[in-house]
Amino acid sequence: MMEALQDVLRLPAERLFHEELEALRAADTGKVPAGWQLSPRSVLTFITGGEAGGRSITPKYIGNKRLVEMAIATLVTDRALLLIGEPGTAKSWLSENLAAAIYGNSGLVVQGTAGTTEEQVRYSWNYAMLLANGPTPEALVQSPIMRAMEGGGIARFEEISRCASEVQDALISILSEKTISVAELGKEMNARKGFSIIATANTRDRGVNEMSAALKRRFNIIVLPAPPDLETEVEIVRKRVGEIAAQYDLQAAAPAEEALVKVVTIFRELRGGMSLDRKEKIKSPGGAISTAEAISLLTGSMALAASFGDGELRDADLAAGLQGAVVKDDEKDRLVWKEYLDNVMKKRGEEWRGLYTACKELNS
Repeated sequence: MMEALQDVLRLPAERLFHEELEALRAADTGKVPAGWQLSPRSVLTFITGGEAGGRSITPKYIGNKRLVEMAIATLVTDRALLLIGEPGTAKSWLSENLAAAIYGNSGLVVQGTAGTTEEQVRYSWNYAMLLANGPTPEALVQSPIMRAMEGGGIARFEEISRCASEVQDALISILSEKTISVAELGKEMNARKGFSIIATANTRDRGVNEMSAALKRRFNIIVLPAPPDLETEVEIVRKRVGEIAAQYDLQAAAPAEEALVKVVTIFRELRGGMSLDRKEKIKSPGGAISTAEAISLLTGSMALAASFGDGELRDADLAAGLQGAVVKDDEKDRLVWKEYLDNVMKKRGEEWRGLYTACKELNS
C-alpha cells in the first residue's frame, strides 16, 4: 500500500496530511458539528498550523487568520462559501484543505469551464442502462454535489465564474432548498446535515460570466488577498517549494534566501506596477504574475539544475524560469520584460548582475 501511495503523482489533502488529521481527531475536545470530523478550532489549527497531542501541525495557509476563521464559521451554518481572489492566492488550496479537515474527502469537485453543463452540477444518466430499463436509481449518475448532499459533506466548485449563467443558476435552488429534484424518478434528494459548497472565483475572470445577484446572495463571500509584504510571500514560496521538491524528490539544493528574495521581488514589482522602493513605475505583463507562478518557477528551475547542472540553483536556471513565467505568447510581454531588465534590474548593482546578464541573454 505504501509503495502504491508513493507512485501517486498528487495525493489529496486528506491522505497527504493523514497523520496530522488523526492527531487532531485524537486531541479534539471541542464540539464537533453534525457531519464534521473535527471541531471548528481543530479545523483552524489544521489550516493555520499549531500543535495537537504533541504533534506539530504544519500551516496550510499563510495569511490573515481571521479570514480562515470566517470561512470556517460560514461552513458551520447552512451558508455556502465563495472564495474570491487574484490568481495564485491559494483559493483552491484553502478549499481543498477545508474540505479535507471537515469531511475527510476533498475530491467531490466540479471544475468550472466554458464546457461545464448543468448535468455536471445536478445529475446525469447512464444512457445504456436508461435505454435498457428506463429511468431507475441504478441508471442515475450523481454529480459531486449530489453525492455531497447524500453524504452530508463538502462539495467544491472551482472557477464558478467560468461557467455559463444557466449552469451557475442551477446552484440557486440547491443552495436555497438544499434539495435536487429528480423528476424522472419522482423523488427528491435532500441534503443531510453537514452539506455545503465551497466555490472559488478568479477576480481576473469577472468579465467571463458575471455571477447573478441572486446567486451571490446564497454565498458568504471572502476575498483572499495577495501576500501583504515581501517577507510573507517569501515564507509562502519557501514552504511550498520545499514541500514540492520533497514530493518529486528533486535532486537539487534548496534555493538560497537571496534567490527567493530576488524572484519574489521581481514578481511583486511586475504585479504591482511599481518598484518596491516606490521610485520607478513598471509596466505589468498580460499574464498572471502570482505567488503560485513563483513557486512553479523555482521548482522548475530546481529540476533544471538537477537534471542538466550540478544540483546548485544558479542564475541561468532562474533566468530560464523567469523568461517563461513573464513572457507568454504576447510580444508585448517581451517588451515589458526587456524594459524591466534595462530600467530596474540593471541598476541594482553587483549582486543582481549575474541574474541580469542571464536574463538579458535569453531575451535578446
